[in-house]
Amino acid sequence: MKRYGKVILAVLVLAVFALVVVGCGGAKSGGQQEGNQKAEKVYKIGSETTYPPFEMVENGEYTGFDMDLIRAIAKAQGFKIEIVSLGFDGLIPALQAGNIDAAISAMTITEERKKAVDFSDPYFNSGLIIAVRADDNRIKTLDDLKGKVIAVQIGTTGALKADEVKKADPTTKIKTFNTIDLAFAELANKGCDAVINDMPVTADYIKKGHPEIKMVGELLSGEQYGIPVKKGNTEMLKMINEGLKKVKESGEYDRIYKKYFGEMPQ
Repeated sequence: MKRYGKVILAVLVLAVFALVVVGCGGAKSGGQQEGNQKAEKVYKIGSETTYPPFEMVENGEYTGFDMDLIRAIAKAQGFKIEIVSLGFDGLIPALQAGNIDAAISAMTITEERKKAVDFSDPYFNSGLIIAVRADDNRIKTLDDLKGKVIAVQIGTTGALKADEVKKADPTTKIKTFNTIDLAFAELANKGCDAVINDMPVTADYIKKGHPEIKMVGELLSGEQYGIPVKKGNTEMLKMINEGLKKVKESGEYDRIYKKYFGEMPQ
């Protein structure tokens, strides 16, 4: 009996040892899975997706210059993204709350916004322009807007420029809309005298079947778009800037630009 007892004890010891080895192997496997999960991390990118040709929805997919660019940056840096559609005026609050990791939405880099978020290197040169009805020859300059009704998209630099006109002449009226297409519709329906908006977007709107509207005068400003991240998020900012640089150096930026705007200006 003692002999059999020793045999049984030896078998039990070996069994326990085997379980310990398997347990250690399982812990290692779990660590590898965690590492893979980190590698597959999906970053949430906020955007106001009704601002063609920079962001829009076609056949149920988010597309446009900004959408192609952020995807190219993600590919160059080896991370995945999820587009989160938000109102333009909700993008910076969403970044501050940590609900999104970055935003791309034709957002002009301004000193005021830089107090709230950190911006990537500039990725697009733009500027504001005045749009009026095609049969209206009264308005040519910003001064001509004094005492008029101006439509703008809420939270934009166009809205800030309209505020400047109103400060100079309090009889000026400003109508704000959640999306720029609603502001243009208000203009076409004679609900306002003019729209102040980014020139590339206004030009694209007119080109795509709206001859009832025209652009007048010169650019009201010189602006640059940037990709904002939560203030202090240096890791995300570095990753975006590195990706943007790679996309430009590879020629992919030029290809995306040509797709939406034609040849790059010299």
